Formats: sequence, structure tokens, C-alpha cells
Amino acid sequence: MGSKSTKTNEEVDLGQLFVMIGNTFNRFFQFIVSIFKNLFFAFVWLVFFVRKHVIIFIIAAIIGFISGFIIGETSDPVYKSTITVRQNYQTGENLYGSIDYYNGLLRDKDYKILAEVLGLSEDSSKEVVRFDIEPVITSNDLLLMFNDYVLDLDSLALSKVEYDEFVNNIKEYKHPFQQISIKSKTRANFNNVFNNIVENILTNEFFVNEQRKDIIELSKTKRALEKSLVQSDSLQETYKRVMQMDSNRLSDVGITFEGNSESENTREFDLFMNDIELRQEIVLLDRKLNDKEKIIDLISSKQDSGFVDHTKDFLGIALPIKVFYPVLVLSIVFLLMLAREFLKYLEKFKPSF
Repeated sequence: MGSKSTKTNEEVDLGQLFVMIGNTFNRFFQFIVSIFKNLFFAFVWLVFFVRKHVIIFIIAAIIGFISGFIIGETSDPVYKSTITVRQNYQTGENLYGSIDYYNGLLRDKDYKILAEVLGLSEDSSKEVVRFDIEPVITSNDLLLMFNDYVLDLDSLALSKVEYDEFVNNIKEYKHPFQQISIKSKTRANFNNVFNNIVENILTNEFFVNEQRKDIIELSKTKRALEKSLVQSDSLQETYKRVMQMDSNRLSDVGITFEGNSESENTREFDLFMNDIELRQEIVLLDRKLNDKEKIIDLISSKQDSGFVDHTKDFLGIALPIKVFYPVLVLSIVFLLMLAREFLKYLEKFKPSF
């Protein structure tokens, strides 16, 4: 009787457990379905909201287009000068900080300090509108960076790394190539300004010290490889002389060992390949040394004057002026109408006093 009662209790407990699991899954699926329903209802409401006010939105877009056309034709042009730099050290954070500092001086209208920092006249600094910096990067460059990154990870950490997550988390200033832009009210030659921006990074004591240590380390490694190459050449000459002496001695006594030829050729080939590898390493070290000789390489496009910039930034996207103003006016009207609908919705829950 006791064992039968225990078995019945176990079956009841298992049954309750399965019911709980089933209810949990049902609630989870209902939750997911409710999310999709709410998203669908929100989409439908937005469609009817736009349909209801479509005339207002069309008028707003037309007003924005006309305003953009008038402003584009009557306002003073803004000139843009750009230059690209390559970072041989991790100078990006410092470089971005410098650009923010210059823009801060512009916002504070501290043209005197800006002129002193960048080697401009105070009148010229008043004509500067803004400084910008952005990475020059392609999808292929991102793939190569991701490949280099995962090669340094162990198998456990590698399984947790996703390409999209890597791309989203990498800081913009970490990309080696950066484009610096200056927008100004006058078409001026800003080559000296770009040089001064870079020079302020080149004179940073931390990077100068890092450069000195890297050059010393690479120079020592190169000397060690050159010494190894000399020893390898000497070893090859010695090996050749020994083989020649053995060959002459065996020829004198009329004995030939045909089985030794493959082994001898293999040793000679190994020495030859070692020579090539050492020379390749020296070439790569020379390239690294050349790169480390400059903290930042300034890639000039020989711009003697800026070009007219016909774009404006909208939420981080560069839009033509004739597109920018319609989008801006339409966005403002849309948000105002949306706020109006929201306030009308809240009126339904207004308590009566």
C-alpha cells in the first residue's frame, strides 16, 4: 500500500510539473504574440495618422523645399577643406579630443586662443565654422580588422564574438585612417592649419616616448636578424666546402654513395630557405621602422583652397541643402502633430475635479 501511494504521489507531482511548464510556455508565447500585435496596431495607427494629415505634411514638405531653395541661393557659401591622416600609433582619442577642443573654442567665440593654437590670424579664425573628423573605413577594412582581432583570441573567447557586435563596439578613433575637415566662410588655404593640428599630436610627450621605445626595439631586432643572416651565409659556405671536400675524397678512392645526394640537397635547401626567411623578416622590419618614424602620416591632397559644401548634417547624415530643409520642416511638423495627438489621448484620462 505504501509503495502504491508513493507512486501515485510521484505521478501527481510530475503531472503538476508538466502543467506548470505548459502554462509557462503558454504565457511566454502569449507575451510574444502580444508584442507583435501591439507593433502591428502601432503601425496601422501610424498609417492612418499619416493619411489623416497627409495634406499638412505635403504643405510642410513644399514649404521646406522653397525655404531650402531660397536659403541656398541667398546665403553665403560655406567652404570645406579636408585632409586624411594615417595613425601609426593609437593617437585617435587624443586627435578626437583636440577636434572637440577646437569646436569648443568656436562655440565660446574664443577666437584669440584658437588663432594661437592653430597659427591663424584672429580674423581668419572668426571665419571658421566648424571642425569635423571621421574615420575612412570600408567593409573590407572592417573584415580585416575583425580577422586580426579573432586571431589573437582563444577558442573559448572566439565562440562568443560576433562580427556585428565587434563592428558596433569598435571606437571610431581606433581606425588608422581619419579624415579631418574644416568648414569656413571664406575659401582659404588651410594647409598650415592641418599641419598645426597634426603637429600638436606629434609633440605629445607620451607618443614621442612610445616612438623612441619602438624604434630602439625594432632596431635591435633588425641587427640581431642581420647578424643571424651573416652567420647563415657563413654556415652555407662552410657546408659547401665540407661537401666539396667529401666529394673530392670519395672520388679519389673511387667510391660513390648515391643515397646521400637527396639528404645533402635537403640540407642545402633548408639553409637556403632559412636565408630567404631571414631576408624577408628584415624587409618587414624595415617597413615597420619606416612607419614608426612618423607618429602620424599626413596624406595631402594638395588643396590650395576649399570647395563649396552644399550639404547639412541631419541626425549624423549629410543631406543636400535642398533635401535637408524639406526633411527638417517635415520632421518638425510630424513631431508637433504627434504631440498634439498624444495630448488629445491624455485628455481622455483627465480626472474630473
